[in-house]
Amino acid sequence: MSDTQLAQLDIDLWSDEGIRDPYPLHKQLRDTPGPAWLPKYNMFVLSRYDDVRGALENWRVFSSAHGAMMNDVLNDVSRGVLLCSDPPQHDALRKAASKPLHPSELRKLEAQVMGEADTIVDKLVARGTFDVAKDLAPYLPIKIVSNLVGLPEEGRESMLAWAEALFNCIGPMNERTERSLPLVQEAFGFSADPSFRERLAPGRWAAQLFETADSGDITHADAVSLINDYWAPSLDTTILAMTSAIRLFGEHPEQWDLVREDPKLIPHAINEIVRLESPIQGFSRYLTEDYELDGVTMPAGSRAVVLYASANRDERKWESPEKFDVLRRPTDHLGFGAGEHRCMGLPMATMEMRAVLTALVSRVERFEIGDSEPLINNTLHGLTKLEVTVH
Repeated sequence: MSDTQLAQLDIDLWSDEGIRDPYPLHKQLRDTPGPAWLPKYNMFVLSRYDDVRGALENWRVFSSAHGAMMNDVLNDVSRGVLLCSDPPQHDALRKAASKPLHPSELRKLEAQVMGEADTIVDKLVARGTFDVAKDLAPYLPIKIVSNLVGLPEEGRESMLAWAEALFNCIGPMNERTERSLPLVQEAFGFSADPSFRERLAPGRWAAQLFETADSGDITHADAVSLINDYWAPSLDTTILAMTSAIRLFGEHPEQWDLVREDPKLIPHAINEIVRLESPIQGFSRYLTEDYELDGVTMPAGSRAVVLYASANRDERKWESPEKFDVLRRPTDHLGFGAGEHRCMGLPMATMEMRAVLTALVSRVERFEIGDSEPLINNTLHGLTKLEVTVH
C-alpha cells in the first residue's frame, strides 16, 4: 500500500446515496489514475472498461475461488460454489448446470414463454395503469423459472426476498448485509433440507442435477448449490432489467418509436438497457499474485471490486455512454460479466425480456411514467416500484 501513485478515495459506494445514484461516484473512480483504494472497505476498485474486462478474463490472478463477495463471512461459506470457483472445478460445475440452458433446449421453450408474455401483457394493458416492478417484470421469471427448475411449491413465495438478501450479502459487511444474513441462511436451509430431493418435480432441472450427481460427475452438495444458482441470480436481475426497460422507453419515447417501427431492434435494445442500467453493479476478486496496473501494484492477497456498471459507462469505450440509444449495438457490454463467470442464465433472461417487449410493441404506443422507488441493495441496481400508464 506504499505506492505513491495509489489514489485513496474517501467515497462510499454502499451508502444509501451512493446506491441511489452511483454514476457520479463511478465517474470519479474512472477519472482517478490507476486502480483506486477504498480505505473504509480495505479493497481496490477497478472501474474502467478495459481494466474490468481484463480482470474478469484473468481468473488465474483475479480469482473467484477465494470468494467473489466483499465480506469474509459469505466468502468463507461460499467457496466451491459456481460463483466462487475457478477452473477446473468451475468448468465441471458449469457443464452440469448449463445443460438445460443450451440454446437448442431454450428454443423448445420459446413458444411457451411468448405465450405467457402475451397473457400478462394483455391483462395489464387492459388495466391501463400498473406497477411494472410488481405486476409485469416478475411474472415470467417467477412463473417460468420456478416451474422449469421444478422446485417445491412451499418456499417459492420467499424466493424474491431470499434473492434480494443474497445480493445484499455479496456486498461489504454493513448493516444491510448483517440484516440479510438470517434470510440467506433460511434460503440455504430450504435446498439443504434432507427431504428436498424427494419434493422436486421429476425430470425438471433440479432433479436432473441430482441425477448428474448420482453419476459421479459432481457431488450431491454441488447439486444443492447449483439449484440455488438456478433461481437466485435469475429473479431480481431479470426483473430489474425489465423494469429499467420500461422506465427508459417511457422517458425516451422516440426510442420506443424506433423499436415499434422495427422490432428486430429488440435484442439490441436489451443489450443497451443492460449496459446503461446494469442490474448487477459488480463483484469482487481475490488477487493470487502481485499485479501492476497503470503503475500501481495491487499486492497478492488483496481484494478488488470489479464494477460492471462503471465499465459499461466508460467514456473511453462508449461514445456518449449516458445516452440511451437502441441503435447502438453494445454486444460487448459487461452487464452479464465476462470470461469464465459470464452469466450462465443470459440466454434465458434475454428470452424473457424479448418476449415481454415483443408483446408490448404491438399493444402500446406510449408509457406514461408515474411514481417510482429505488431498490437499496448492496449489489443490485434498479427500481422496486414503477407505476406506469400505457396508451
